[in-house]
Amino acid sequence: MNRFIYTLLLYFSLPLAILKLIVKERKSPFRKAKLKNQLGFVTKTSGKVIWVHCVSVGEFNAARPLIDQILDIYPEHKLAITSTTITSAEAVRNHYQNRVIHFFFPFDLPFIVGHFVNKINPIVCILLETEIWPNLINNLNKKAIPVILINARLSERSLNKYQRFSSKLVQKTINQLTLIGSQNDSSSERFLSLGALPDKVITVGNLKFDSNEKDNPNITQSLQEMIGQRRVVVFASTREGEERKIIQSYVDLKDKFDALLIIVPRHPQRFNEVFNIIVDSGLDVKRRSEGLGCDKSTEVMLGDSMGELLSYYSLCDIAFIGGSLIDTGGQNMLEAAAASKPILFGPSVFNFEKIAHLLLEKDAAIQVDDADDLMKTISALLLNDTKRQKLGENAKNYFEKNRGAIDRVMKLIIPNIS
Repeated sequence: MNRFIYTLLLYFSLPLAILKLIVKERKSPFRKAKLKNQLGFVTKTSGKVIWVHCVSVGEFNAARPLIDQILDIYPEHKLAITSTTITSAEAVRNHYQNRVIHFFFPFDLPFIVGHFVNKINPIVCILLETEIWPNLINNLNKKAIPVILINARLSERSLNKYQRFSSKLVQKTINQLTLIGSQNDSSSERFLSLGALPDKVITVGNLKFDSNEKDNPNITQSLQEMIGQRRVVVFASTREGEERKIIQSYVDLKDKFDALLIIVPRHPQRFNEVFNIIVDSGLDVKRRSEGLGCDKSTEVMLGDSMGELLSYYSLCDIAFIGGSLIDTGGQNMLEAAAASKPILFGPSVFNFEKIAHLLLEKDAAIQVDDADDLMKTISALLLNDTKRQKLGENAKNYFEKNRGAIDRVMKLIIPNIS
């Protein structure tokens, strides 16, 4: 595939993308702003603008140490942050208020990205993780605007996909990047396999290790009052298809252990769906949003709240990382590691393969085969305080020993900011 065919396919898919956005975000107050921004309509920004793109909440949280440093070092510059999801937009605006400008990321069509770039006129564009957009990068490259991909990761699956369907387009695009700062040597090697020039690829580490984010003590106290003194197992960032498996296995094996399950779906639009799944199973369930206490008869709490995951980790005895029982590649394990919690995850962790591998190697996590194996492992861990404590300590040690990526990332970025 070349860029012409890629662009043609995007043109054909644009009406569907707009319709999907209107339907999906129909209840959101950000719907109109998101549609306008994604079509390239943004307020003209003057002055020296540094543009950072974080697709969702996870990337935004990873980028916060970087954003903080940029704000400190370049107080006279303007910082524009783009994201794709509504929840990430809310996270950006709640955390930084008016210290940054937020826009939704534009569709990657030439006339749209061209208009968008002309309006914000950045002096540098910083993309995170896997955000490789051919038309945007080509537009910035033509304007001689540096484009840096940081915290870059490339799984074996993504490599095979690129090589099969769009190797020439991806090779050309990544070589239009100014620099690629990879999370680990494995990702660096895969970028080189795609044809990236060796002098463009540098292994700098993972920014997620440099997060200093803490739980909110007021929220944690509120949750503690709801939970009481019960043992807690958190199922964090679960995805569609996982909750049914978890609930069914729990129903089959719940006599094996005594603990409160807290299920926290990754996407807020699924809160009611997951609540109904739990109710239909016959389990006694409370919703976090209702603020009611969990007595001994309560079996499950639905974590239907935003921005409270760190508090759940703070209180739990065991943390299961969602997106890993189904084939979606898993979610970030490092927040639980930073909280010194024993970590469990399923077989699908290709989004965090290096971290998962090292956590297992350091005896800081346990990988399970399926939901039944997950429940049996939880049952065994709840009966073994020493094992749980050791797993948590090892996870925390692994997290602390891998900090420092932010300094290496800044060394890449600073020479490209005028």
